[in-house]
Amino acid sequence: MRLEKEHRALPGIPILLLLLVLLALFTWFLVRAIMAEAPLFIFVTTLGLTAVIVVMTGLFTVHPNEAKVLQLFGKYVGTVRRPGLWFANPFYTKRKISTRVRNFETDKLKVNDRDGNPVEIAAVVVWRVVDTAEAMFEVDNYTEYVEVQSEAALRGLATQYPYDAADENSLSLSANAVQISEQLKAEIQERLNRAGVEVIEARISHLAYAPEIASAMLQRQQANAIIAARQKIVEGAVSMVEQALEDLKARHVIELDDERKAQMVSNLLVVLCADRSPQPIVNTGTIY
Repeated sequence: MRLEKEHRALPGIPILLLLLVLLALFTWFLVRAIMAEAPLFIFVTTLGLTAVIVVMTGLFTVHPNEAKVLQLFGKYVGTVRRPGLWFANPFYTKRKISTRVRNFETDKLKVNDRDGNPVEIAAVVVWRVVDTAEAMFEVDNYTEYVEVQSEAALRGLATQYPYDAADENSLSLSANAVQISEQLKAEIQERLNRAGVEVIEARISHLAYAPEIASAMLQRQQANAIIAARQKIVEGAVSMVEQALEDLKARHVIELDDERKAQMVSNLLVVLCADRSPQPIVNTGTIY
């Protein structure tokens, strides 16, 4: 594993001014030599002018949130991160790497969740380069590497959890977005460590059942919702009936035997649990 090291480049502005002065001087000497028709002096001034031009290629600029990786005949020399105009050996190759925060969205992947149901899933990954040496030399193309490894991590994560959990204590892709996103970030980061990349954020941006089972799964979700609502209604109705019987007994409004209590309970449950308004029947006679 190759780690980044800082290269202390020389300030570029003083050297640029010096080179401009030398360039002007050698140009003036060359003109004088040509006018004097002095071949040796022409050769020397031409050589000096060429040297100044070659040295000027050692000047380079580093922009904010950018780094320049320096190499000498294939050997890694160091990285310059400080913004400004700098000077280094003219024979150094200077390759630019952006350290800005980037983001991309994976393609919609079709995978099977833990229960074997086909789902479509996609994620947004926010990342940046933190080690320029690893990003440049450990992988072939670090941008492509980030995209491929992120999709692989997302595909692997989707197979570990169901789309919907059977109980509240189990994690699911749809109900536990925060926990799933944190685990996705950790898995992507583990894969990208060797590329010198830091994952800032990873979150699921798209999650749905595959089209071939979407209709059936929607009906199942609706059925589960209806069952849950009915259970809540029945629970409340039983509590209300119990309270009504206790209040009638405590206030001595009417004494009911077991048969009448059962009939009253049945009527109240029908009224309270019905999915539509009941039609009342008024009894004008005695209850016995």
